[in-house]
Amino acid sequence: MTEDQPHHCGDPAVFARDVLAQGEPEAEFNPGIASRLPRKSAAAGVFARDAGGRVLFVHPTYKPFLDIPGGLVEDDESPLAACRREVREELGIELAVGRLLLVDWLPAHGVWRDSLQFVFDGGVLSAAQIDAIEPAADELSRCEFRTLGEAAPRLRPAMARRLELAQQALGTGETRYGEFGRSLR
Repeated sequence: MTEDQPHHCGDPAVFARDVLAQGEPEAEFNPGIASRLPRKSAAAGVFARDAGGRVLFVHPTYKPFLDIPGGLVEDDESPLAACRREVREELGIELAVGRLLLVDWLPAHGVWRDSLQFVFDGGVLSAAQIDAIEPAADELSRCEFRTLGEAAPRLRPAMARRLELAQQALGTGETRYGEFGRSLR
């Protein structure tokens, strides 16, 4: 991310005013504690569909599972800004990323610390948008549309559950919260 790119998705002038209005940074009540506090990672992706309702999946070159377009949120970057950036980098298109469908918590697993996974509505892509997709060769081998049922055997179980929750959120109009792909209700 370059210095002239915002780390958020709102108006840069409004963001700058909001930061100033926040005032001086809060002092540590116990010096050194901030560096010892846990840190979570975050990722953001889109639930994008074709006219037939099939979901857009990417084939990452660095893992054997399907994924949705998106990726890790960088330091000082909002999840929505990360989602837009990652879609642009991975697919080579600008996508009007819509509302938040789901926030899902993942526990630590192997070398990866626990994280928050944000899934945004990627909308229904037009034929022209689909034709314009150019998968980033350094990250993706290809893209394809599949139903969730077709994709499930090629997804990590938590991702399959997460996408089911995202589809439910799309249908109900309510943002969902999950833990390891499972809803609390």
